[in-house]
Amino acid sequence: MRRTTNETTTQTLTRLIKALDAKHPVTITYLKEDKDDTGRKTGQLTETVRTIEIIDFVVTQAGDILVKALDRESGEARSWRLDRLVAYTVHRTAYTVEAPAVDETRPARTTGLATVTVLYPIDCPAVARVQLLADALAA
Repeated sequence: MRRTTNETTTQTLTRLIKALDAKHPVTITYLKEDKDDTGRKTGQLTETVRTIEIIDFVVTQAGDILVKALDRESGEARSWRLDRLVAYTVHRTAYTVEAPAVDETRPARTTGLATVTVLYPIDCPAVARVQLLADALAA
């Protein structure tokens, strides 16, 4: 298990990108914001553990990095903020959750997300991809 407090965000992101490339599931411990009975956020954070299969990474307009993945417990697509990860373990097994079918008739939701196109060679190492992404976001 790797603790995110013992490494930089770049190191964590690089390892998670490598897990995505290899199609290896990741067990994460993260801080989930609690909600009250009406569904409003309370500001309280609770530590939760999930095993996920990463699909993508997205950067919000606020600058938060989101890990988009399939939750193995529910089979649903979810997002987790990278800065709320406490610890993670990359497994050596393969993905098992079937990705949900994409509805081509519905337009993609991009509200609140910044889109950055970064082109890199197929054999580009994950560390170099993270740096290219960081450079593109800074521009």
